[in-house]
Amino acid sequence: MLDSLFPLLVKLAAMASIASVLARFNSFKSMLMGESRSLRQRVVLSLWLAAAFGASVAIRVFSESQNYPAVDLGLEGSILGGILGGYVTGLFSGILISLPAMFPKGELLTMPVFAAVGLLGGVLRDLAPDPEEIWRFTPDLYLNLYRFFKERYNHRRTVFHLEFTVGIVVAELVHQKMRTFSSSKLIFVLAPGGSSPSPWTLAAICAAGLFAVAIPLKIWNNTRNEKKLEEQERLLVEARLAALTSQINPHFLFNTLNSVSSLIRTDPNQARVMVIRLSKVLRRLLRKHENFSSLREELSFIEDYLAIETVRFGEKLRFERDVAGDTLDMLVPSMLLQPLVENSIKHGLSQKVEGGTIRIRTFRTENRLHLLVEDDGVGIPEEKLATLLDRGIGVTNVHERLKVLFGSDYRMWVESQPGKGARVEIEVPELQSAVAV
Repeated sequence: MLDSLFPLLVKLAAMASIASVLARFNSFKSMLMGESRSLRQRVVLSLWLAAAFGASVAIRVFSESQNYPAVDLGLEGSILGGILGGYVTGLFSGILISLPAMFPKGELLTMPVFAAVGLLGGVLRDLAPDPEEIWRFTPDLYLNLYRFFKERYNHRRTVFHLEFTVGIVVAELVHQKMRTFSSSKLIFVLAPGGSSPSPWTLAAICAAGLFAVAIPLKIWNNTRNEKKLEEQERLLVEARLAALTSQINPHFLFNTLNSVSSLIRTDPNQARVMVIRLSKVLRRLLRKHENFSSLREELSFIEDYLAIETVRFGEKLRFERDVAGDTLDMLVPSMLLQPLVENSIKHGLSQKVEGGTIRIRTFRTENRLHLLVEDDGVGIPEEKLATLLDRGIGVTNVHERLKVLFGSDYRMWVESQPGKGARVEIEVPELQSAVAV
């Protein structure tokens, strides 16, 4: 029996090797970091997986006398494509991985089976209560059952892990049943134990399939964690540098002073108003920085900031606010809205000939505070929108500060359509100001 199970050990060793090799490429690692991907990124991820697991199929197909059947990881690679990237990645990966078996060997069932299990991987991804749960998957049935009984109020997480396990086991069992077609060579099936494996051998095959999916997830999750630590260290260094320098865009200050210089002769009163507002902005930026301030103070700062920008841009820039009165004394992270408003002006409205409107809206629902900043500018292209929270300078800073202050107890998302503007919405717990009645 041990001899018959040796190919399964080879299979796991091959999977660990492939996962480790892929983790060495920076472009592949960048694919692992974001959970929201554009269509182009999902296709690129498919190509990476197809190159690696398609090669494993090709080694089995072109090896003399079929000496390396256990290195064929096409089925597991197709499932991983769906789990990592969703339906498109799973389907495309399954099709590409199957090509080395389809044409030289004529294994015609390979493509529909791999495409189907790729879609199954997409289903398993959608079942996750949180995308991070995909990386926490473990094939340890006892651990999953222990979590189920321990986590009285969070069974959804444990149920997902059980669903994940069942999905992969079903895929392996169906694949094994296809050995009935082996005589016609329509599909390759790794079959330790011959055409009629014992129940124990079948259980070992299913367990190997589970571990063949879990091993790369664990390896790649370690890679993700290392990259996150490196990114956090980089952000910490940048934050320290930013704290030692001015927190306001120098171009904003220079442009404002130029506008004041022009207004001194043409409209001295307006120039005086601009100087007063600029002094308020600078006073707020130069005073001792606090983690939280009232929403009332934040909105007052935004009004002074936009009043200066309005003088510069004229009637092209308009500002609207829809602020619920019961939110004004709520505490919010200091300087939370200004980077978002600046982004709307710089990237959304300044590129629009007729200008546009910035709207700020706040409201409460079930002990949660909602903050919305939206504009009707040029919008954000799809390829940038998918990685905006990771790469956009102002938006990333806000996102990272929320993560530090609230952990996982917040939400932030960006919606946009090219030509129709953009909207950033933030949801945080309610924090009452000490001066609130």
